[in-house]
Amino acid sequence: MVVGLVIACEVAFWVLLALGLFLRYGAGLRRTGAAVLLCEPVMEVVLLVATAVDLRNGAAPDWRHGLAALYIGYTVAYGHYTVRWLDGKVRHRFAGGPEPVKPPRYGMARARHEGVLWLRTLLGAAVACALLQAAIWYVGGAGDTSSLRNWQWVALRALGLHAVIAATYVIWPKKEKAAKAAGAGTGPGVR
Repeated sequence: MVVGLVIACEVAFWVLLALGLFLRYGAGLRRTGAAVLLCEPVMEVVLLVATAVDLRNGAAPDWRHGLAALYIGYTVAYGHYTVRWLDGKVRHRFAGGPEPVKPPRYGMARARHEGVLWLRTLLGAAVACALLQAAIWYVGGAGDTSSLRNWQWVALRALGLHAVIAATYVIWPKKEKAAKAAGAGTGPGVR
């Protein structure tokens, strides 16, 4: 049941996002579209309640509950970011809005951007670990909670991997090619 609900929440996220953006920019119902977009967090609450009910009804804590916690953590950290990013793209494409600002590609500006994304991953991992810890306490000594502890380690490993990736942008900042930066080309008078 929990895995099906995780999948349903992911599908519903994209359906609500598409519907909300269509209402905002396709049908011209900006407030209605915004209201639909605000319904997105309700799905995570439903998933959280369903997971707690599943555990309360005697389900053995396993990978399904861990997956639900990681999904909720991810959507808390990246859900609004994704909605805002896609809203900017749709506004530009279909409503004549300004072109969205692209993330920096080079130097320390890119490293800062990656650091901010890592902070989002930190938030997601913290939420997931807190939910998993709450589930461990909820189950108590009545069941085997090793699977939930393993999912906490999955969240921490993902956080660590993202930290290494973000750090590479600080240690080895990507540099714009010299010819591109100097504006050199093959125009007249350039040999």
